[in-house]
Amino acid sequence: MTIKRSGSSNEQLRADNLSDALKKLKITTTDSTADSLEGCLDCLLQALAQNNMETSEKIQKSGVLQVFAGLLTPQSSCTAKVANIIAEVARNEFMRNPCVDAGLIPPLVQLLNCKDQEVLLQTGRALGNICYDSHTLQSQLINMGVIPTLVKLLGIHCQNAALTEMCLVAFGNLAELESSKEQFAYTNIAEELVKLFKKQIEHDKKEMIFEVLAPLAENDVIKLQLVEAGLVECLLEIVQKTVDSDKEDDIAELKTASDLMVLLLLGDESMQKLFEGGKGSVFQRVLSWIPSNSHQLQLAGALAIANFARNDGNCIHMVDNGIVQKLMDLLDRHVEDGNVTVQHAALSALRNLAIPVVNKAKMLSAGVAEAVLKFLRSEMPPVQFKLLGTLRMLIDAQAEAAEQLGKNVKLVERLVEWCEAKDHAGVMGESNRLLSALIRHSKSKDVIRTIVQSGGIKHLVTMATSEHVIMQNEALVALALIAALELVTAEKDLENAQLVQILHRLLSDDRSAPEIKYNSMVLICALIGSEPLQKEVQSMAFLEVVSKLRSHENKTVAQQASLTEQRLAVES
Repeated sequence: MTIKRSGSSNEQLRADNLSDALKKLKITTTDSTADSLEGCLDCLLQALAQNNMETSEKIQKSGVLQVFAGLLTPQSSCTAKVANIIAEVARNEFMRNPCVDAGLIPPLVQLLNCKDQEVLLQTGRALGNICYDSHTLQSQLINMGVIPTLVKLLGIHCQNAALTEMCLVAFGNLAELESSKEQFAYTNIAEELVKLFKKQIEHDKKEMIFEVLAPLAENDVIKLQLVEAGLVECLLEIVQKTVDSDKEDDIAELKTASDLMVLLLLGDESMQKLFEGGKGSVFQRVLSWIPSNSHQLQLAGALAIANFARNDGNCIHMVDNGIVQKLMDLLDRHVEDGNVTVQHAALSALRNLAIPVVNKAKMLSAGVAEAVLKFLRSEMPPVQFKLLGTLRMLIDAQAEAAEQLGKNVKLVERLVEWCEAKDHAGVMGESNRLLSALIRHSKSKDVIRTIVQSGGIKHLVTMATSEHVIMQNEALVALALIAALELVTAEKDLENAQLVQILHRLLSDDRSAPEIKYNSMVLICALIGSEPLQKEVQSMAFLEVVSKLRSHENKTVAQQASLTEQRLAVES
């Protein structure tokens, strides 16, 4: 019992001391003696260490926070302790707004210019805690110019581990805001971070720097600065050291380093600098990742190639230098129960490489279409999406390849199935576009028959109502070819899909693009060759709609309207 009473009396004593300290601080002025101030502040810090939340509540109620604003001066010997107290109370969410209301942010920001390292550390902590998780307050700090100040501090105090960590935490929080990146780009942050990174041995420290680098590297200007500061060499070194390790930290580091490498390649200037006309050592090193046994490196290698393949010159160089075979070999390793992300990345690279006209025939003769078709069975929408895009790029203006693929019943049936993938708009859109492309580029009756037999016509008709003009147009051109080459075979499906009604809507709609109106009229003229479709056209008063288009501002549309009107008049 005695011990319990003693504890209670100690608690009472501490409470009395805290109350006294708060009262004294309330009447504190800048002329108060340093000793009396120090004593009060020490008492508050002690109380916060024992019960942060309760003490913070008492501090808030006492009105002392307003007093602190006047004590945050570089000249005062108590400044570090005041900033420390603010940092401690601001750990509690309910104290952050009161700190802002007490006007503590401006004097704290001013203190970032002082030379005392302890003051800087506690000031950084205080600002970090007050603004934690608040984009509004973080934006306010950015507008007050803290970024250049913090970058300068990192350079000056890079030997002070605690201050360095404080700067990195601040950068990590601020770099998430888009507005910060422009300011960071005007500092030497890239140089400082790379310099700091090179000194690190411990995994945790590297991880902390990585967490700042990743959001900053989303900015194209900073990407280039990081490349010029030598970050890529650091990343390649990490990859080399960790690639064969099975330690958890090394595996994590390998992933972070290779992911960051790919991110740097998303900037046009940084990518081109590292490509160096296909002779760059970085490009060569990335090529060596593709045949690696590490899925992470295979993935990063394929994504890097996809990023290098963002302009025709690079694509042509890479295809001429054998990259296609490397990617096909990689895909071969992932056909059966393969890694989906690697499949997706390799297909992305092949799709980009197939964009330049001169690459298409080379890639087709290398067997890319056959390699890609092995993934037709995939049930993974991202893989399906890239597979479709790659085939569509390959057959562009390649009549023979389009005919060969268009007669492939398994492919066409799969396309028709994916045209109904309503949960995956990307896959659905690409399937429709490839179906249309097979007809447009082959102009083959056999291809049209295959598509009709597989039930593809209704999807092309639906595609003509797409919200994307390019897709509408592709559908109308494909349908016009069907009507010109195989109208009898397709007429029942065209009728069931209500194509004539859709064309009437497209021609009546003032919002329809000129090319949509033009191709709709071309299609109407072709459909008249079918008796049941001609009856539908006559029943819907097309003449009236078409005659209005003769005065259309687009000359091509107006001319086609005159021709269509004549044709409709003859047929009626």
